[in-house]
Amino acid sequence: MINRYTLAGLLAVLGVFGLGALALWLAQPADPPAPPPPPPAATAHARAQTQTQTATTKPTPDASESATPRPSAKPPPVRTKNLAAAARLAGCNLVNPPDEGRDHVDRPVTPEDYGTNPPTSGMHAPEWAPDAAYPPGATPDLGTLVHTLEHGRINIQYRPGTDANTIAALTALAHEMDDGYHLLLYENATNMPFAIAATAWDHLLGCPEMNGRVFDAIRAFRNTYIDHAPETIP
Repeated sequence: MINRYTLAGLLAVLGVFGLGALALWLAQPADPPAPPPPPPAATAHARAQTQTQTATTKPTPDASESATPRPSAKPPPVRTKNLAAAARLAGCNLVNPPDEGRDHVDRPVTPEDYGTNPPTSGMHAPEWAPDAAYPPGATPDLGTLVHTLEHGRINIQYRPGTDANTIAALTALAHEMDDGYHLLLYENATNMPFAIAATAWDHLLGCPEMNGRVFDAIRAFRNTYIDHAPETIP
């Protein structure tokens, strides 16, 4: 049985403990109050500012892409129809090499098999290349091209690395001449010493440089020599 003195001591101890716990609780910092939500106008302004910053940081297109010129596919109009005059004005050479025969061979031919570059006659493949405007890198085999000359075709050829504008204009020129009738246009693969050349059987038009007068020279060469060959195949 707890006497009154013992009970009083216990109550005194509990009182001291309770006061200490209260003091520790009061000493802890209180949580800061939550900030009030921004007004609707301020929220809209911040959202608009964020969108503006995002728009201004988007990458812009490369200026060089939009400035890339498109090939012009329109050759100049006819000014000179005479072949000799047109070739002279264009700075081109007209050559009539000797006939080198027209034997069919079953082996690949090379530029070294011919006396002119590009060739105008000589041994060739049994097959011939179809009339067409061939894109760069798609030049038919040399033996099939020489065979086309034997059939009265005109071969128009340009040096590798020729710019896209010139190729497009030459393509348009080929279509302009009876829609490419008995014509072949392609990238030269014989390392010829000309920028532009046209060949027919036993005839060569060689142009060291490309210029606007070359179109007339090609027109006149084609009109003079097309279908003048040992064989004419439709």
